[in-house]
Amino acid sequence: MSSIPSSAASGPARAARKTRTDRSQWVGLLYIAPAIALVTVFFVIPLGMTAWMSLHNWPLMGGHSFIGLDNYVAIAKDTRFWNALKFTLYYTVIITIAIFAVAFPLALFVERPGKMTGFYRTSFFLPVVVGFASASLLWSWLLNVDSGLFSPAAYQLGLTPKKVNLIATFDTAFWSVIVMVVWKVAGFTMVILMTGLQSIPGDLTEAAKIDGANAWQRFTQITLPLMRRTLALALILSVAGSILAFDQFYIMLRGGPRNSTITAVYWIFNQSFVSFKLGYGAALSMVLLVILVVLSLIQLRLLRNPEGT
Repeated sequence: MSSIPSSAASGPARAARKTRTDRSQWVGLLYIAPAIALVTVFFVIPLGMTAWMSLHNWPLMGGHSFIGLDNYVAIAKDTRFWNALKFTLYYTVIITIAIFAVAFPLALFVERPGKMTGFYRTSFFLPVVVGFASASLLWSWLLNVDSGLFSPAAYQLGLTPKKVNLIATFDTAFWSVIVMVVWKVAGFTMVILMTGLQSIPGDLTEAAKIDGANAWQRFTQITLPLMRRTLALALILSVAGSILAFDQFYIMLRGGPRNSTITAVYWIFNQSFVSFKLGYGAALSMVLLVILVVLSLIQLRLLRNPEGT
Protein backbone atom coordinates (compact mmCIF):
# COMPACT_ATOMS: atom_id res chain seq x y z
CA MET A 1 0.00 0.00 0.00
CA SER A 2 1.20 3.48 -0.80
CA SER A 3 1.41 5.91 2.09
CA ILE A 4 0.58 9.63 1.92
CA PRO A 5 3.68 11.77 2.36
CA SER A 6 3.88 13.39 5.77
CA SER A 7 4.44 16.80 4.22
CA ALA A 8 1.24 16.48 2.19
CA ALA A 9 -0.70 15.35 5.25
CA SER A 10 0.65 18.16 7.42
CA GLY A 11 -0.44 20.84 4.92
CA PRO A 12 -4.19 20.58 5.65
CA ALA A 13 -3.42 20.32 9.38
CA ARG A 14 -1.38 23.55 9.30
CA ALA A 15 -4.15 25.25 7.35
CA ALA A 16 -6.72 24.10 9.90
CA ARG A 17 -4.58 25.34 12.80
CA LYS A 18 -4.09 28.71 11.06
CA THR A 19 -7.84 29.00 10.52
CA ARG A 20 -8.52 28.27 14.19
CA THR A 21 -5.86 30.78 15.25
CA ASP A 22 -7.28 33.48 12.97
CA ARG A 23 -10.77 32.77 14.26
CA SER A 24 -9.65 33.02 17.91
CA GLN A 25 -7.85 36.27 17.18
CA TRP A 26 -10.96 37.77 15.65
CA VAL A 27 -13.06 36.55 18.58
CA GLY A 28 -10.58 38.12 21.01
CA LEU A 29 -10.65 41.38 19.05
CA LEU A 30 -14.45 41.30 19.16
CA TYR A 31 -14.38 40.95 22.95
CA ILE A 32 -12.09 43.95 23.44
CA ALA A 33 -13.78 46.09 20.77
CA PRO A 34 -16.11 47.83 23.29
CA ALA A 35 -13.14 48.74 25.48
CA ILE A 36 -11.21 50.03 22.45
CA ALA A 37 -14.23 52.10 21.44
CA LEU A 38 -14.59 53.59 24.91
CA VAL A 39 -10.88 54.44 25.15
CA THR A 40 -10.96 55.97 21.67
CA VAL A 41 -14.08 58.06 22.27
CA PHE A 42 -13.36 59.18 25.82
CA PHE A 43 -9.54 59.40 25.83
CA VAL A 44 -7.80 59.33 22.47
CA ILE A 45 -10.12 61.75 20.64
CA PRO A 46 -10.38 64.23 23.58
CA LEU A 47 -6.61 64.08 24.02
CA GLY A 48 -6.08 64.88 20.34
CA MET A 49 -8.60 67.73 20.52
CA THR A 50 -6.93 69.14 23.62
CA ALA A 51 -3.51 69.03 21.96
CA TRP A 52 -4.97 70.79 18.90
CA MET A 53 -6.69 73.44 21.02
CA SER A 54 -3.45 74.12 22.91
CA LEU A 55 -1.94 75.43 19.67
CA HIS A 56 -4.68 78.02 19.22
CA ASN A 57 -6.00 81.19 20.70
CA TRP A 58 -9.39 79.68 21.47
CA PRO A 59 -11.88 81.96 23.27
CA LEU A 60 -15.18 80.64 24.56
CA MET A 61 -17.10 82.77 22.09
CA GLY A 62 -16.00 83.69 18.59
CA GLY A 63 -13.46 82.22 16.23
CA HIS A 64 -10.10 80.73 17.06
CA SER A 65 -6.71 81.33 15.48
CA PHE A 66 -3.56 79.22 15.22
CA ILE A 67 -0.70 80.60 17.34
CA GLY A 68 1.68 77.63 17.44
CA LEU A 69 3.59 77.25 20.71
CA ASP A 70 2.72 80.69 22.09
CA ASN A 71 0.55 79.19 24.83
CA TYR A 72 3.44 77.01 26.01
CA VAL A 73 5.78 80.00 26.01
CA ALA A 74 3.23 81.85 28.15
CA ILE A 75 3.13 78.91 30.59
CA ALA A 76 6.86 79.26 31.21
CA LYS A 77 6.21 82.83 32.40
CA ASP A 78 3.03 82.04 34.36
CA THR A 79 4.23 82.27 37.96
CA ARG A 80 0.75 81.59 39.35
CA PHE A 81 0.62 78.25 37.54
CA TRP A 82 4.03 77.24 38.87
CA ASN A 83 3.02 78.30 42.37
CA ALA A 84 -0.16 76.22 42.01
CA LEU A 85 1.91 73.28 40.77
CA LYS A 86 4.31 73.68 43.69
CA PHE A 87 1.40 73.62 46.13
CA THR A 88 -0.08 70.60 44.33
CA LEU A 89 3.17 68.65 44.69
CA TYR A 90 3.38 69.60 48.36
CA TYR A 91 -0.18 68.43 48.87
CA THR A 92 0.53 65.21 46.94
CA VAL A 93 3.47 64.29 49.17
CA ILE A 94 1.59 65.00 52.40
CA ILE A 95 -1.67 63.29 51.43
CA THR A 96 0.08 60.21 50.00
CA ILE A 97 2.04 59.69 53.21
CA ALA A 98 -1.11 60.25 55.28
CA ILE A 99 -3.21 57.83 53.22
CA PHE A 100 -0.64 55.03 53.41
CA ALA A 101 -0.06 55.68 57.13
CA VAL A 102 -3.76 55.01 57.72
CA ALA A 103 -4.53 52.47 54.99
CA PHE A 104 -1.67 50.04 55.66
CA PRO A 105 -2.52 49.45 59.34
CA LEU A 106 -6.18 49.09 58.38
CA ALA A 107 -5.24 46.53 55.72
CA LEU A 108 -3.20 44.55 58.25
CA PHE A 109 -6.11 44.75 60.70
CA VAL A 110 -8.79 43.44 58.32
CA GLU A 111 -6.65 41.02 56.30
CA ARG A 112 -7.46 37.89 58.31
CA PRO A 113 -11.09 36.71 58.40
CA GLY A 114 -12.74 37.01 61.79
CA LYS A 115 -16.10 37.43 63.46
CA MET A 116 -16.27 41.21 62.90
CA THR A 117 -13.98 41.46 59.87
CA GLY A 118 -16.80 41.99 57.39
CA PHE A 119 -18.23 44.80 59.51
CA TYR A 120 -14.85 46.52 59.81
CA ARG A 121 -14.11 46.20 56.09
CA THR A 122 -17.49 47.68 55.19
CA SER A 123 -17.14 50.50 57.72
CA PHE A 124 -13.69 51.50 56.54
CA PHE A 125 -14.67 51.31 52.86
CA LEU A 126 -18.03 53.07 53.19
CA PRO A 127 -16.72 56.67 52.72
CA VAL A 128 -15.25 55.63 49.35
CA VAL A 129 -18.73 55.34 47.81
CA VAL A 130 -19.43 58.99 48.62
CA GLY A 131 -18.51 61.27 45.73
CA PHE A 132 -15.75 63.82 46.26
CA ALA A 133 -18.15 66.70 45.67
CA SER A 134 -20.65 65.31 48.19
CA ALA A 135 -17.90 64.64 50.73
CA SER A 136 -16.56 68.16 50.27
CA LEU A 137 -20.01 69.64 50.83
CA LEU A 138 -20.47 67.50 53.94
CA TRP A 139 -17.15 68.61 55.41
CA SER A 140 -17.85 72.24 54.49
CA TRP A 141 -20.81 72.01 56.85
CA LEU A 142 -18.81 70.19 59.52
CA LEU A 143 -16.13 72.91 59.40
CA ASN A 144 -18.57 75.82 59.50
CA VAL A 145 -17.65 78.08 62.40
CA ASP A 146 -21.26 78.71 63.50
CA SER A 147 -23.56 75.93 62.30
CA GLY A 148 -21.03 73.15 61.85
CA LEU A 149 -19.92 70.39 64.21
CA PHE A 150 -16.22 70.65 65.01
CA SER A 151 -15.79 74.28 66.09
CA PRO A 152 -19.06 74.61 68.09
CA ALA A 153 -18.43 71.23 69.75
CA ALA A 154 -14.88 72.19 70.73
CA TYR A 155 -16.20 75.45 72.18
CA GLN A 156 -19.02 73.76 74.11
CA LEU A 157 -16.60 71.20 75.55
CA GLY A 158 -14.26 73.96 76.69
CA LEU A 159 -11.43 72.88 74.39
CA THR A 160 -11.23 76.35 72.82
CA PRO A 161 -11.97 79.76 74.41
CA LYS A 162 -14.13 80.71 71.42
CA LYS A 163 -15.42 79.28 68.18
CA VAL A 164 -12.48 78.84 65.81
CA ASN A 165 -12.83 79.24 62.06
CA LEU A 166 -10.86 76.24 60.85
CA ILE A 167 -10.61 77.50 57.28
CA ALA A 168 -9.45 81.02 58.11
CA THR A 169 -5.73 80.24 58.07
CA PHE A 170 -3.67 78.14 55.70
CA ASP A 171 -2.49 75.56 58.24
CA THR A 172 -5.91 74.70 59.68
CA ALA A 173 -7.60 74.82 56.26
CA PHE A 174 -4.95 72.64 54.64
CA TRP A 175 -4.98 70.01 57.37
CA SER A 176 -8.77 70.00 57.41
CA VAL A 177 -8.68 69.02 53.74
CA ILE A 178 -6.04 66.38 54.48
CA VAL A 179 -8.25 64.81 57.16
CA MET A 180 -11.26 64.83 54.83
CA VAL A 181 -9.37 63.20 51.95
CA VAL A 182 -7.86 60.52 54.20
CA TRP A 183 -11.35 59.76 55.56
CA LYS A 184 -12.65 59.57 51.99
CA VAL A 185 -9.84 57.63 50.25
CA ALA A 186 -8.05 55.46 52.84
CA GLY A 187 -10.65 52.69 52.54
CA PHE A 188 -9.97 52.30 48.82
CA THR A 189 -6.22 52.07 49.35
CA MET A 190 -6.87 49.65 52.22
CA VAL A 191 -8.68 47.26 49.85
CA ILE A 192 -5.80 47.36 47.35
CA LEU A 193 -3.21 46.69 50.05
CA MET A 194 -5.38 44.00 51.65
CA THR A 195 -5.51 42.19 48.30
CA GLY A 196 -1.72 42.28 48.11
CA LEU A 197 -1.39 40.96 51.66
CA GLN A 198 -3.77 38.08 50.96
CA SER A 199 -1.73 37.06 47.91
CA ILE A 200 1.36 36.37 50.04
CA PRO A 201 1.70 32.61 50.64
CA GLY A 202 1.11 31.76 54.29
CA ASP A 203 3.85 29.11 54.15
CA LEU A 204 6.52 31.80 53.83
CA THR A 205 5.33 33.58 56.95
CA GLU A 206 5.09 30.36 58.92
CA ALA A 207 8.59 29.30 57.80
CA ALA A 208 9.95 32.70 58.86
CA LYS A 209 8.33 32.31 62.28
CA ILE A 210 9.91 28.87 62.69
CA ASP A 211 13.29 30.35 61.72
CA GLY A 212 12.91 32.90 64.50
CA ALA A 213 12.08 36.01 62.50
CA ASN A 214 10.18 38.62 64.50
CA ALA A 215 7.18 40.58 63.22
CA TRP A 216 9.26 43.50 61.95
CA GLN A 217 11.67 41.20 60.08
CA ARG A 218 8.78 39.34 58.48
CA PHE A 219 7.20 42.65 57.45
CA THR A 220 10.36 44.17 55.93
CA GLN A 221 11.86 41.04 54.38
CA ILE A 222 8.77 39.15 53.23
CA THR A 223 5.66 41.33 53.17
CA LEU A 224 7.04 44.51 51.59
CA PRO A 225 9.16 42.82 48.87
CA LEU A 226 6.24 40.61 47.80
CA MET A 227 3.92 43.62 47.67
CA ARG A 228 5.99 45.71 45.26
CA ARG A 229 3.44 45.59 42.46
CA THR A 230 0.53 46.20 44.82
CA LEU A 231 2.34 49.15 46.39
CA ALA A 232 3.18 50.51 42.95
CA LEU A 233 -0.49 50.36 41.92
CA ALA A 234 -1.72 52.00 45.12
CA LEU A 235 1.00 54.66 44.97
CA ILE A 236 0.35 55.56 41.34
CA LEU A 237 -3.39 55.83 41.94
CA SER A 238 -2.83 57.97 45.03
CA VAL A 239 -0.34 60.30 43.34
CA ALA A 240 -2.44 60.64 40.19
CA GLY A 241 -5.55 61.46 42.20
CA SER A 242 -3.65 63.99 44.30
CA ILE A 243 -2.07 65.72 41.30
CA LEU A 244 -5.58 66.09 39.84
CA ALA A 245 -7.08 67.40 43.11
CA PHE A 246 -9.80 69.98 42.53
CA ASP A 247 -13.19 69.31 44.17
CA GLN A 248 -12.08 69.55 47.78
CA PHE A 249 -10.19 72.81 47.34
CA TYR A 250 -12.83 74.39 45.12
CA ILE A 251 -15.86 73.46 47.24
CA MET A 252 -14.39 73.65 50.73
CA LEU A 253 -11.94 76.54 50.42
CA ARG A 254 -12.53 78.28 47.07
CA GLY A 255 -8.75 78.49 46.81
CA GLY A 256 -8.49 80.40 50.07
CA PRO A 257 -7.39 81.69 52.37
CA ARG A 258 -5.80 84.37 50.18
CA ASN A 259 -5.42 82.06 47.15
CA SER A 260 -2.98 79.85 49.07
CA THR A 261 -4.70 76.55 48.20
CA ILE A 262 -5.07 76.84 44.43
CA THR A 263 -4.05 73.56 42.81
CA ALA A 264 -2.86 73.03 39.24
CA VAL A 265 -6.26 71.74 38.10
CA TYR A 266 -7.96 74.64 39.90
CA TRP A 267 -5.80 77.07 37.93
CA ILE A 268 -6.61 75.25 34.68
CA PHE A 269 -10.30 75.52 35.53
CA ASN A 270 -9.88 79.21 36.30
CA GLN A 271 -8.14 79.96 33.03
CA SER A 272 -10.53 77.87 30.94
CA PHE A 273 -13.93 78.63 32.42
CA VAL A 274 -13.47 81.88 34.35
CA SER A 275 -11.09 83.74 32.06
CA PHE A 276 -12.48 81.82 29.02
CA LYS A 277 -9.01 81.13 27.58
CA LEU A 278 -9.70 77.59 26.41
CA GLY A 279 -6.56 77.31 24.30
CA TYR A 280 -4.34 78.32 27.20
CA GLY A 281 -6.22 75.97 29.53
CA ALA A 282 -5.67 73.14 27.03
CA ALA A 283 -1.94 73.87 26.99
CA LEU A 284 -1.86 73.82 30.79
CA SER A 285 -3.66 70.46 30.70
CA MET A 286 -1.07 69.00 28.32
CA VAL A 287 1.78 70.17 30.55
CA LEU A 288 0.11 68.62 33.60
CA LEU A 289 -0.43 65.37 31.67
CA VAL A 290 3.28 65.17 30.82
CA ILE A 291 4.19 65.80 34.47
CA LEU A 292 1.79 63.08 35.60
CA VAL A 293 3.17 60.55 33.10
CA VAL A 294 6.76 61.30 34.15
CA LEU A 295 5.92 60.90 37.85
CA SER A 296 4.14 57.60 37.15
CA LEU A 297 7.13 56.26 35.21
CA ILE A 298 9.48 57.27 38.02
CA GLN A 299 7.31 55.45 40.57
CA LEU A 300 7.18 52.31 38.42
CA ARG A 301 10.94 52.36 38.04
CA LEU A 302 11.57 52.82 41.76
CA LEU A 303 9.14 50.09 42.78
CA ARG A 304 9.91 47.47 40.14
CA ASN A 305 11.31 44.13 41.21
CA PRO A 306 15.10 43.65 41.23
CA GLU A 307 14.67 41.31 38.26
CA GLY A 308 13.21 44.24 36.33
CA THR A 309 9.61 42.97 36.23
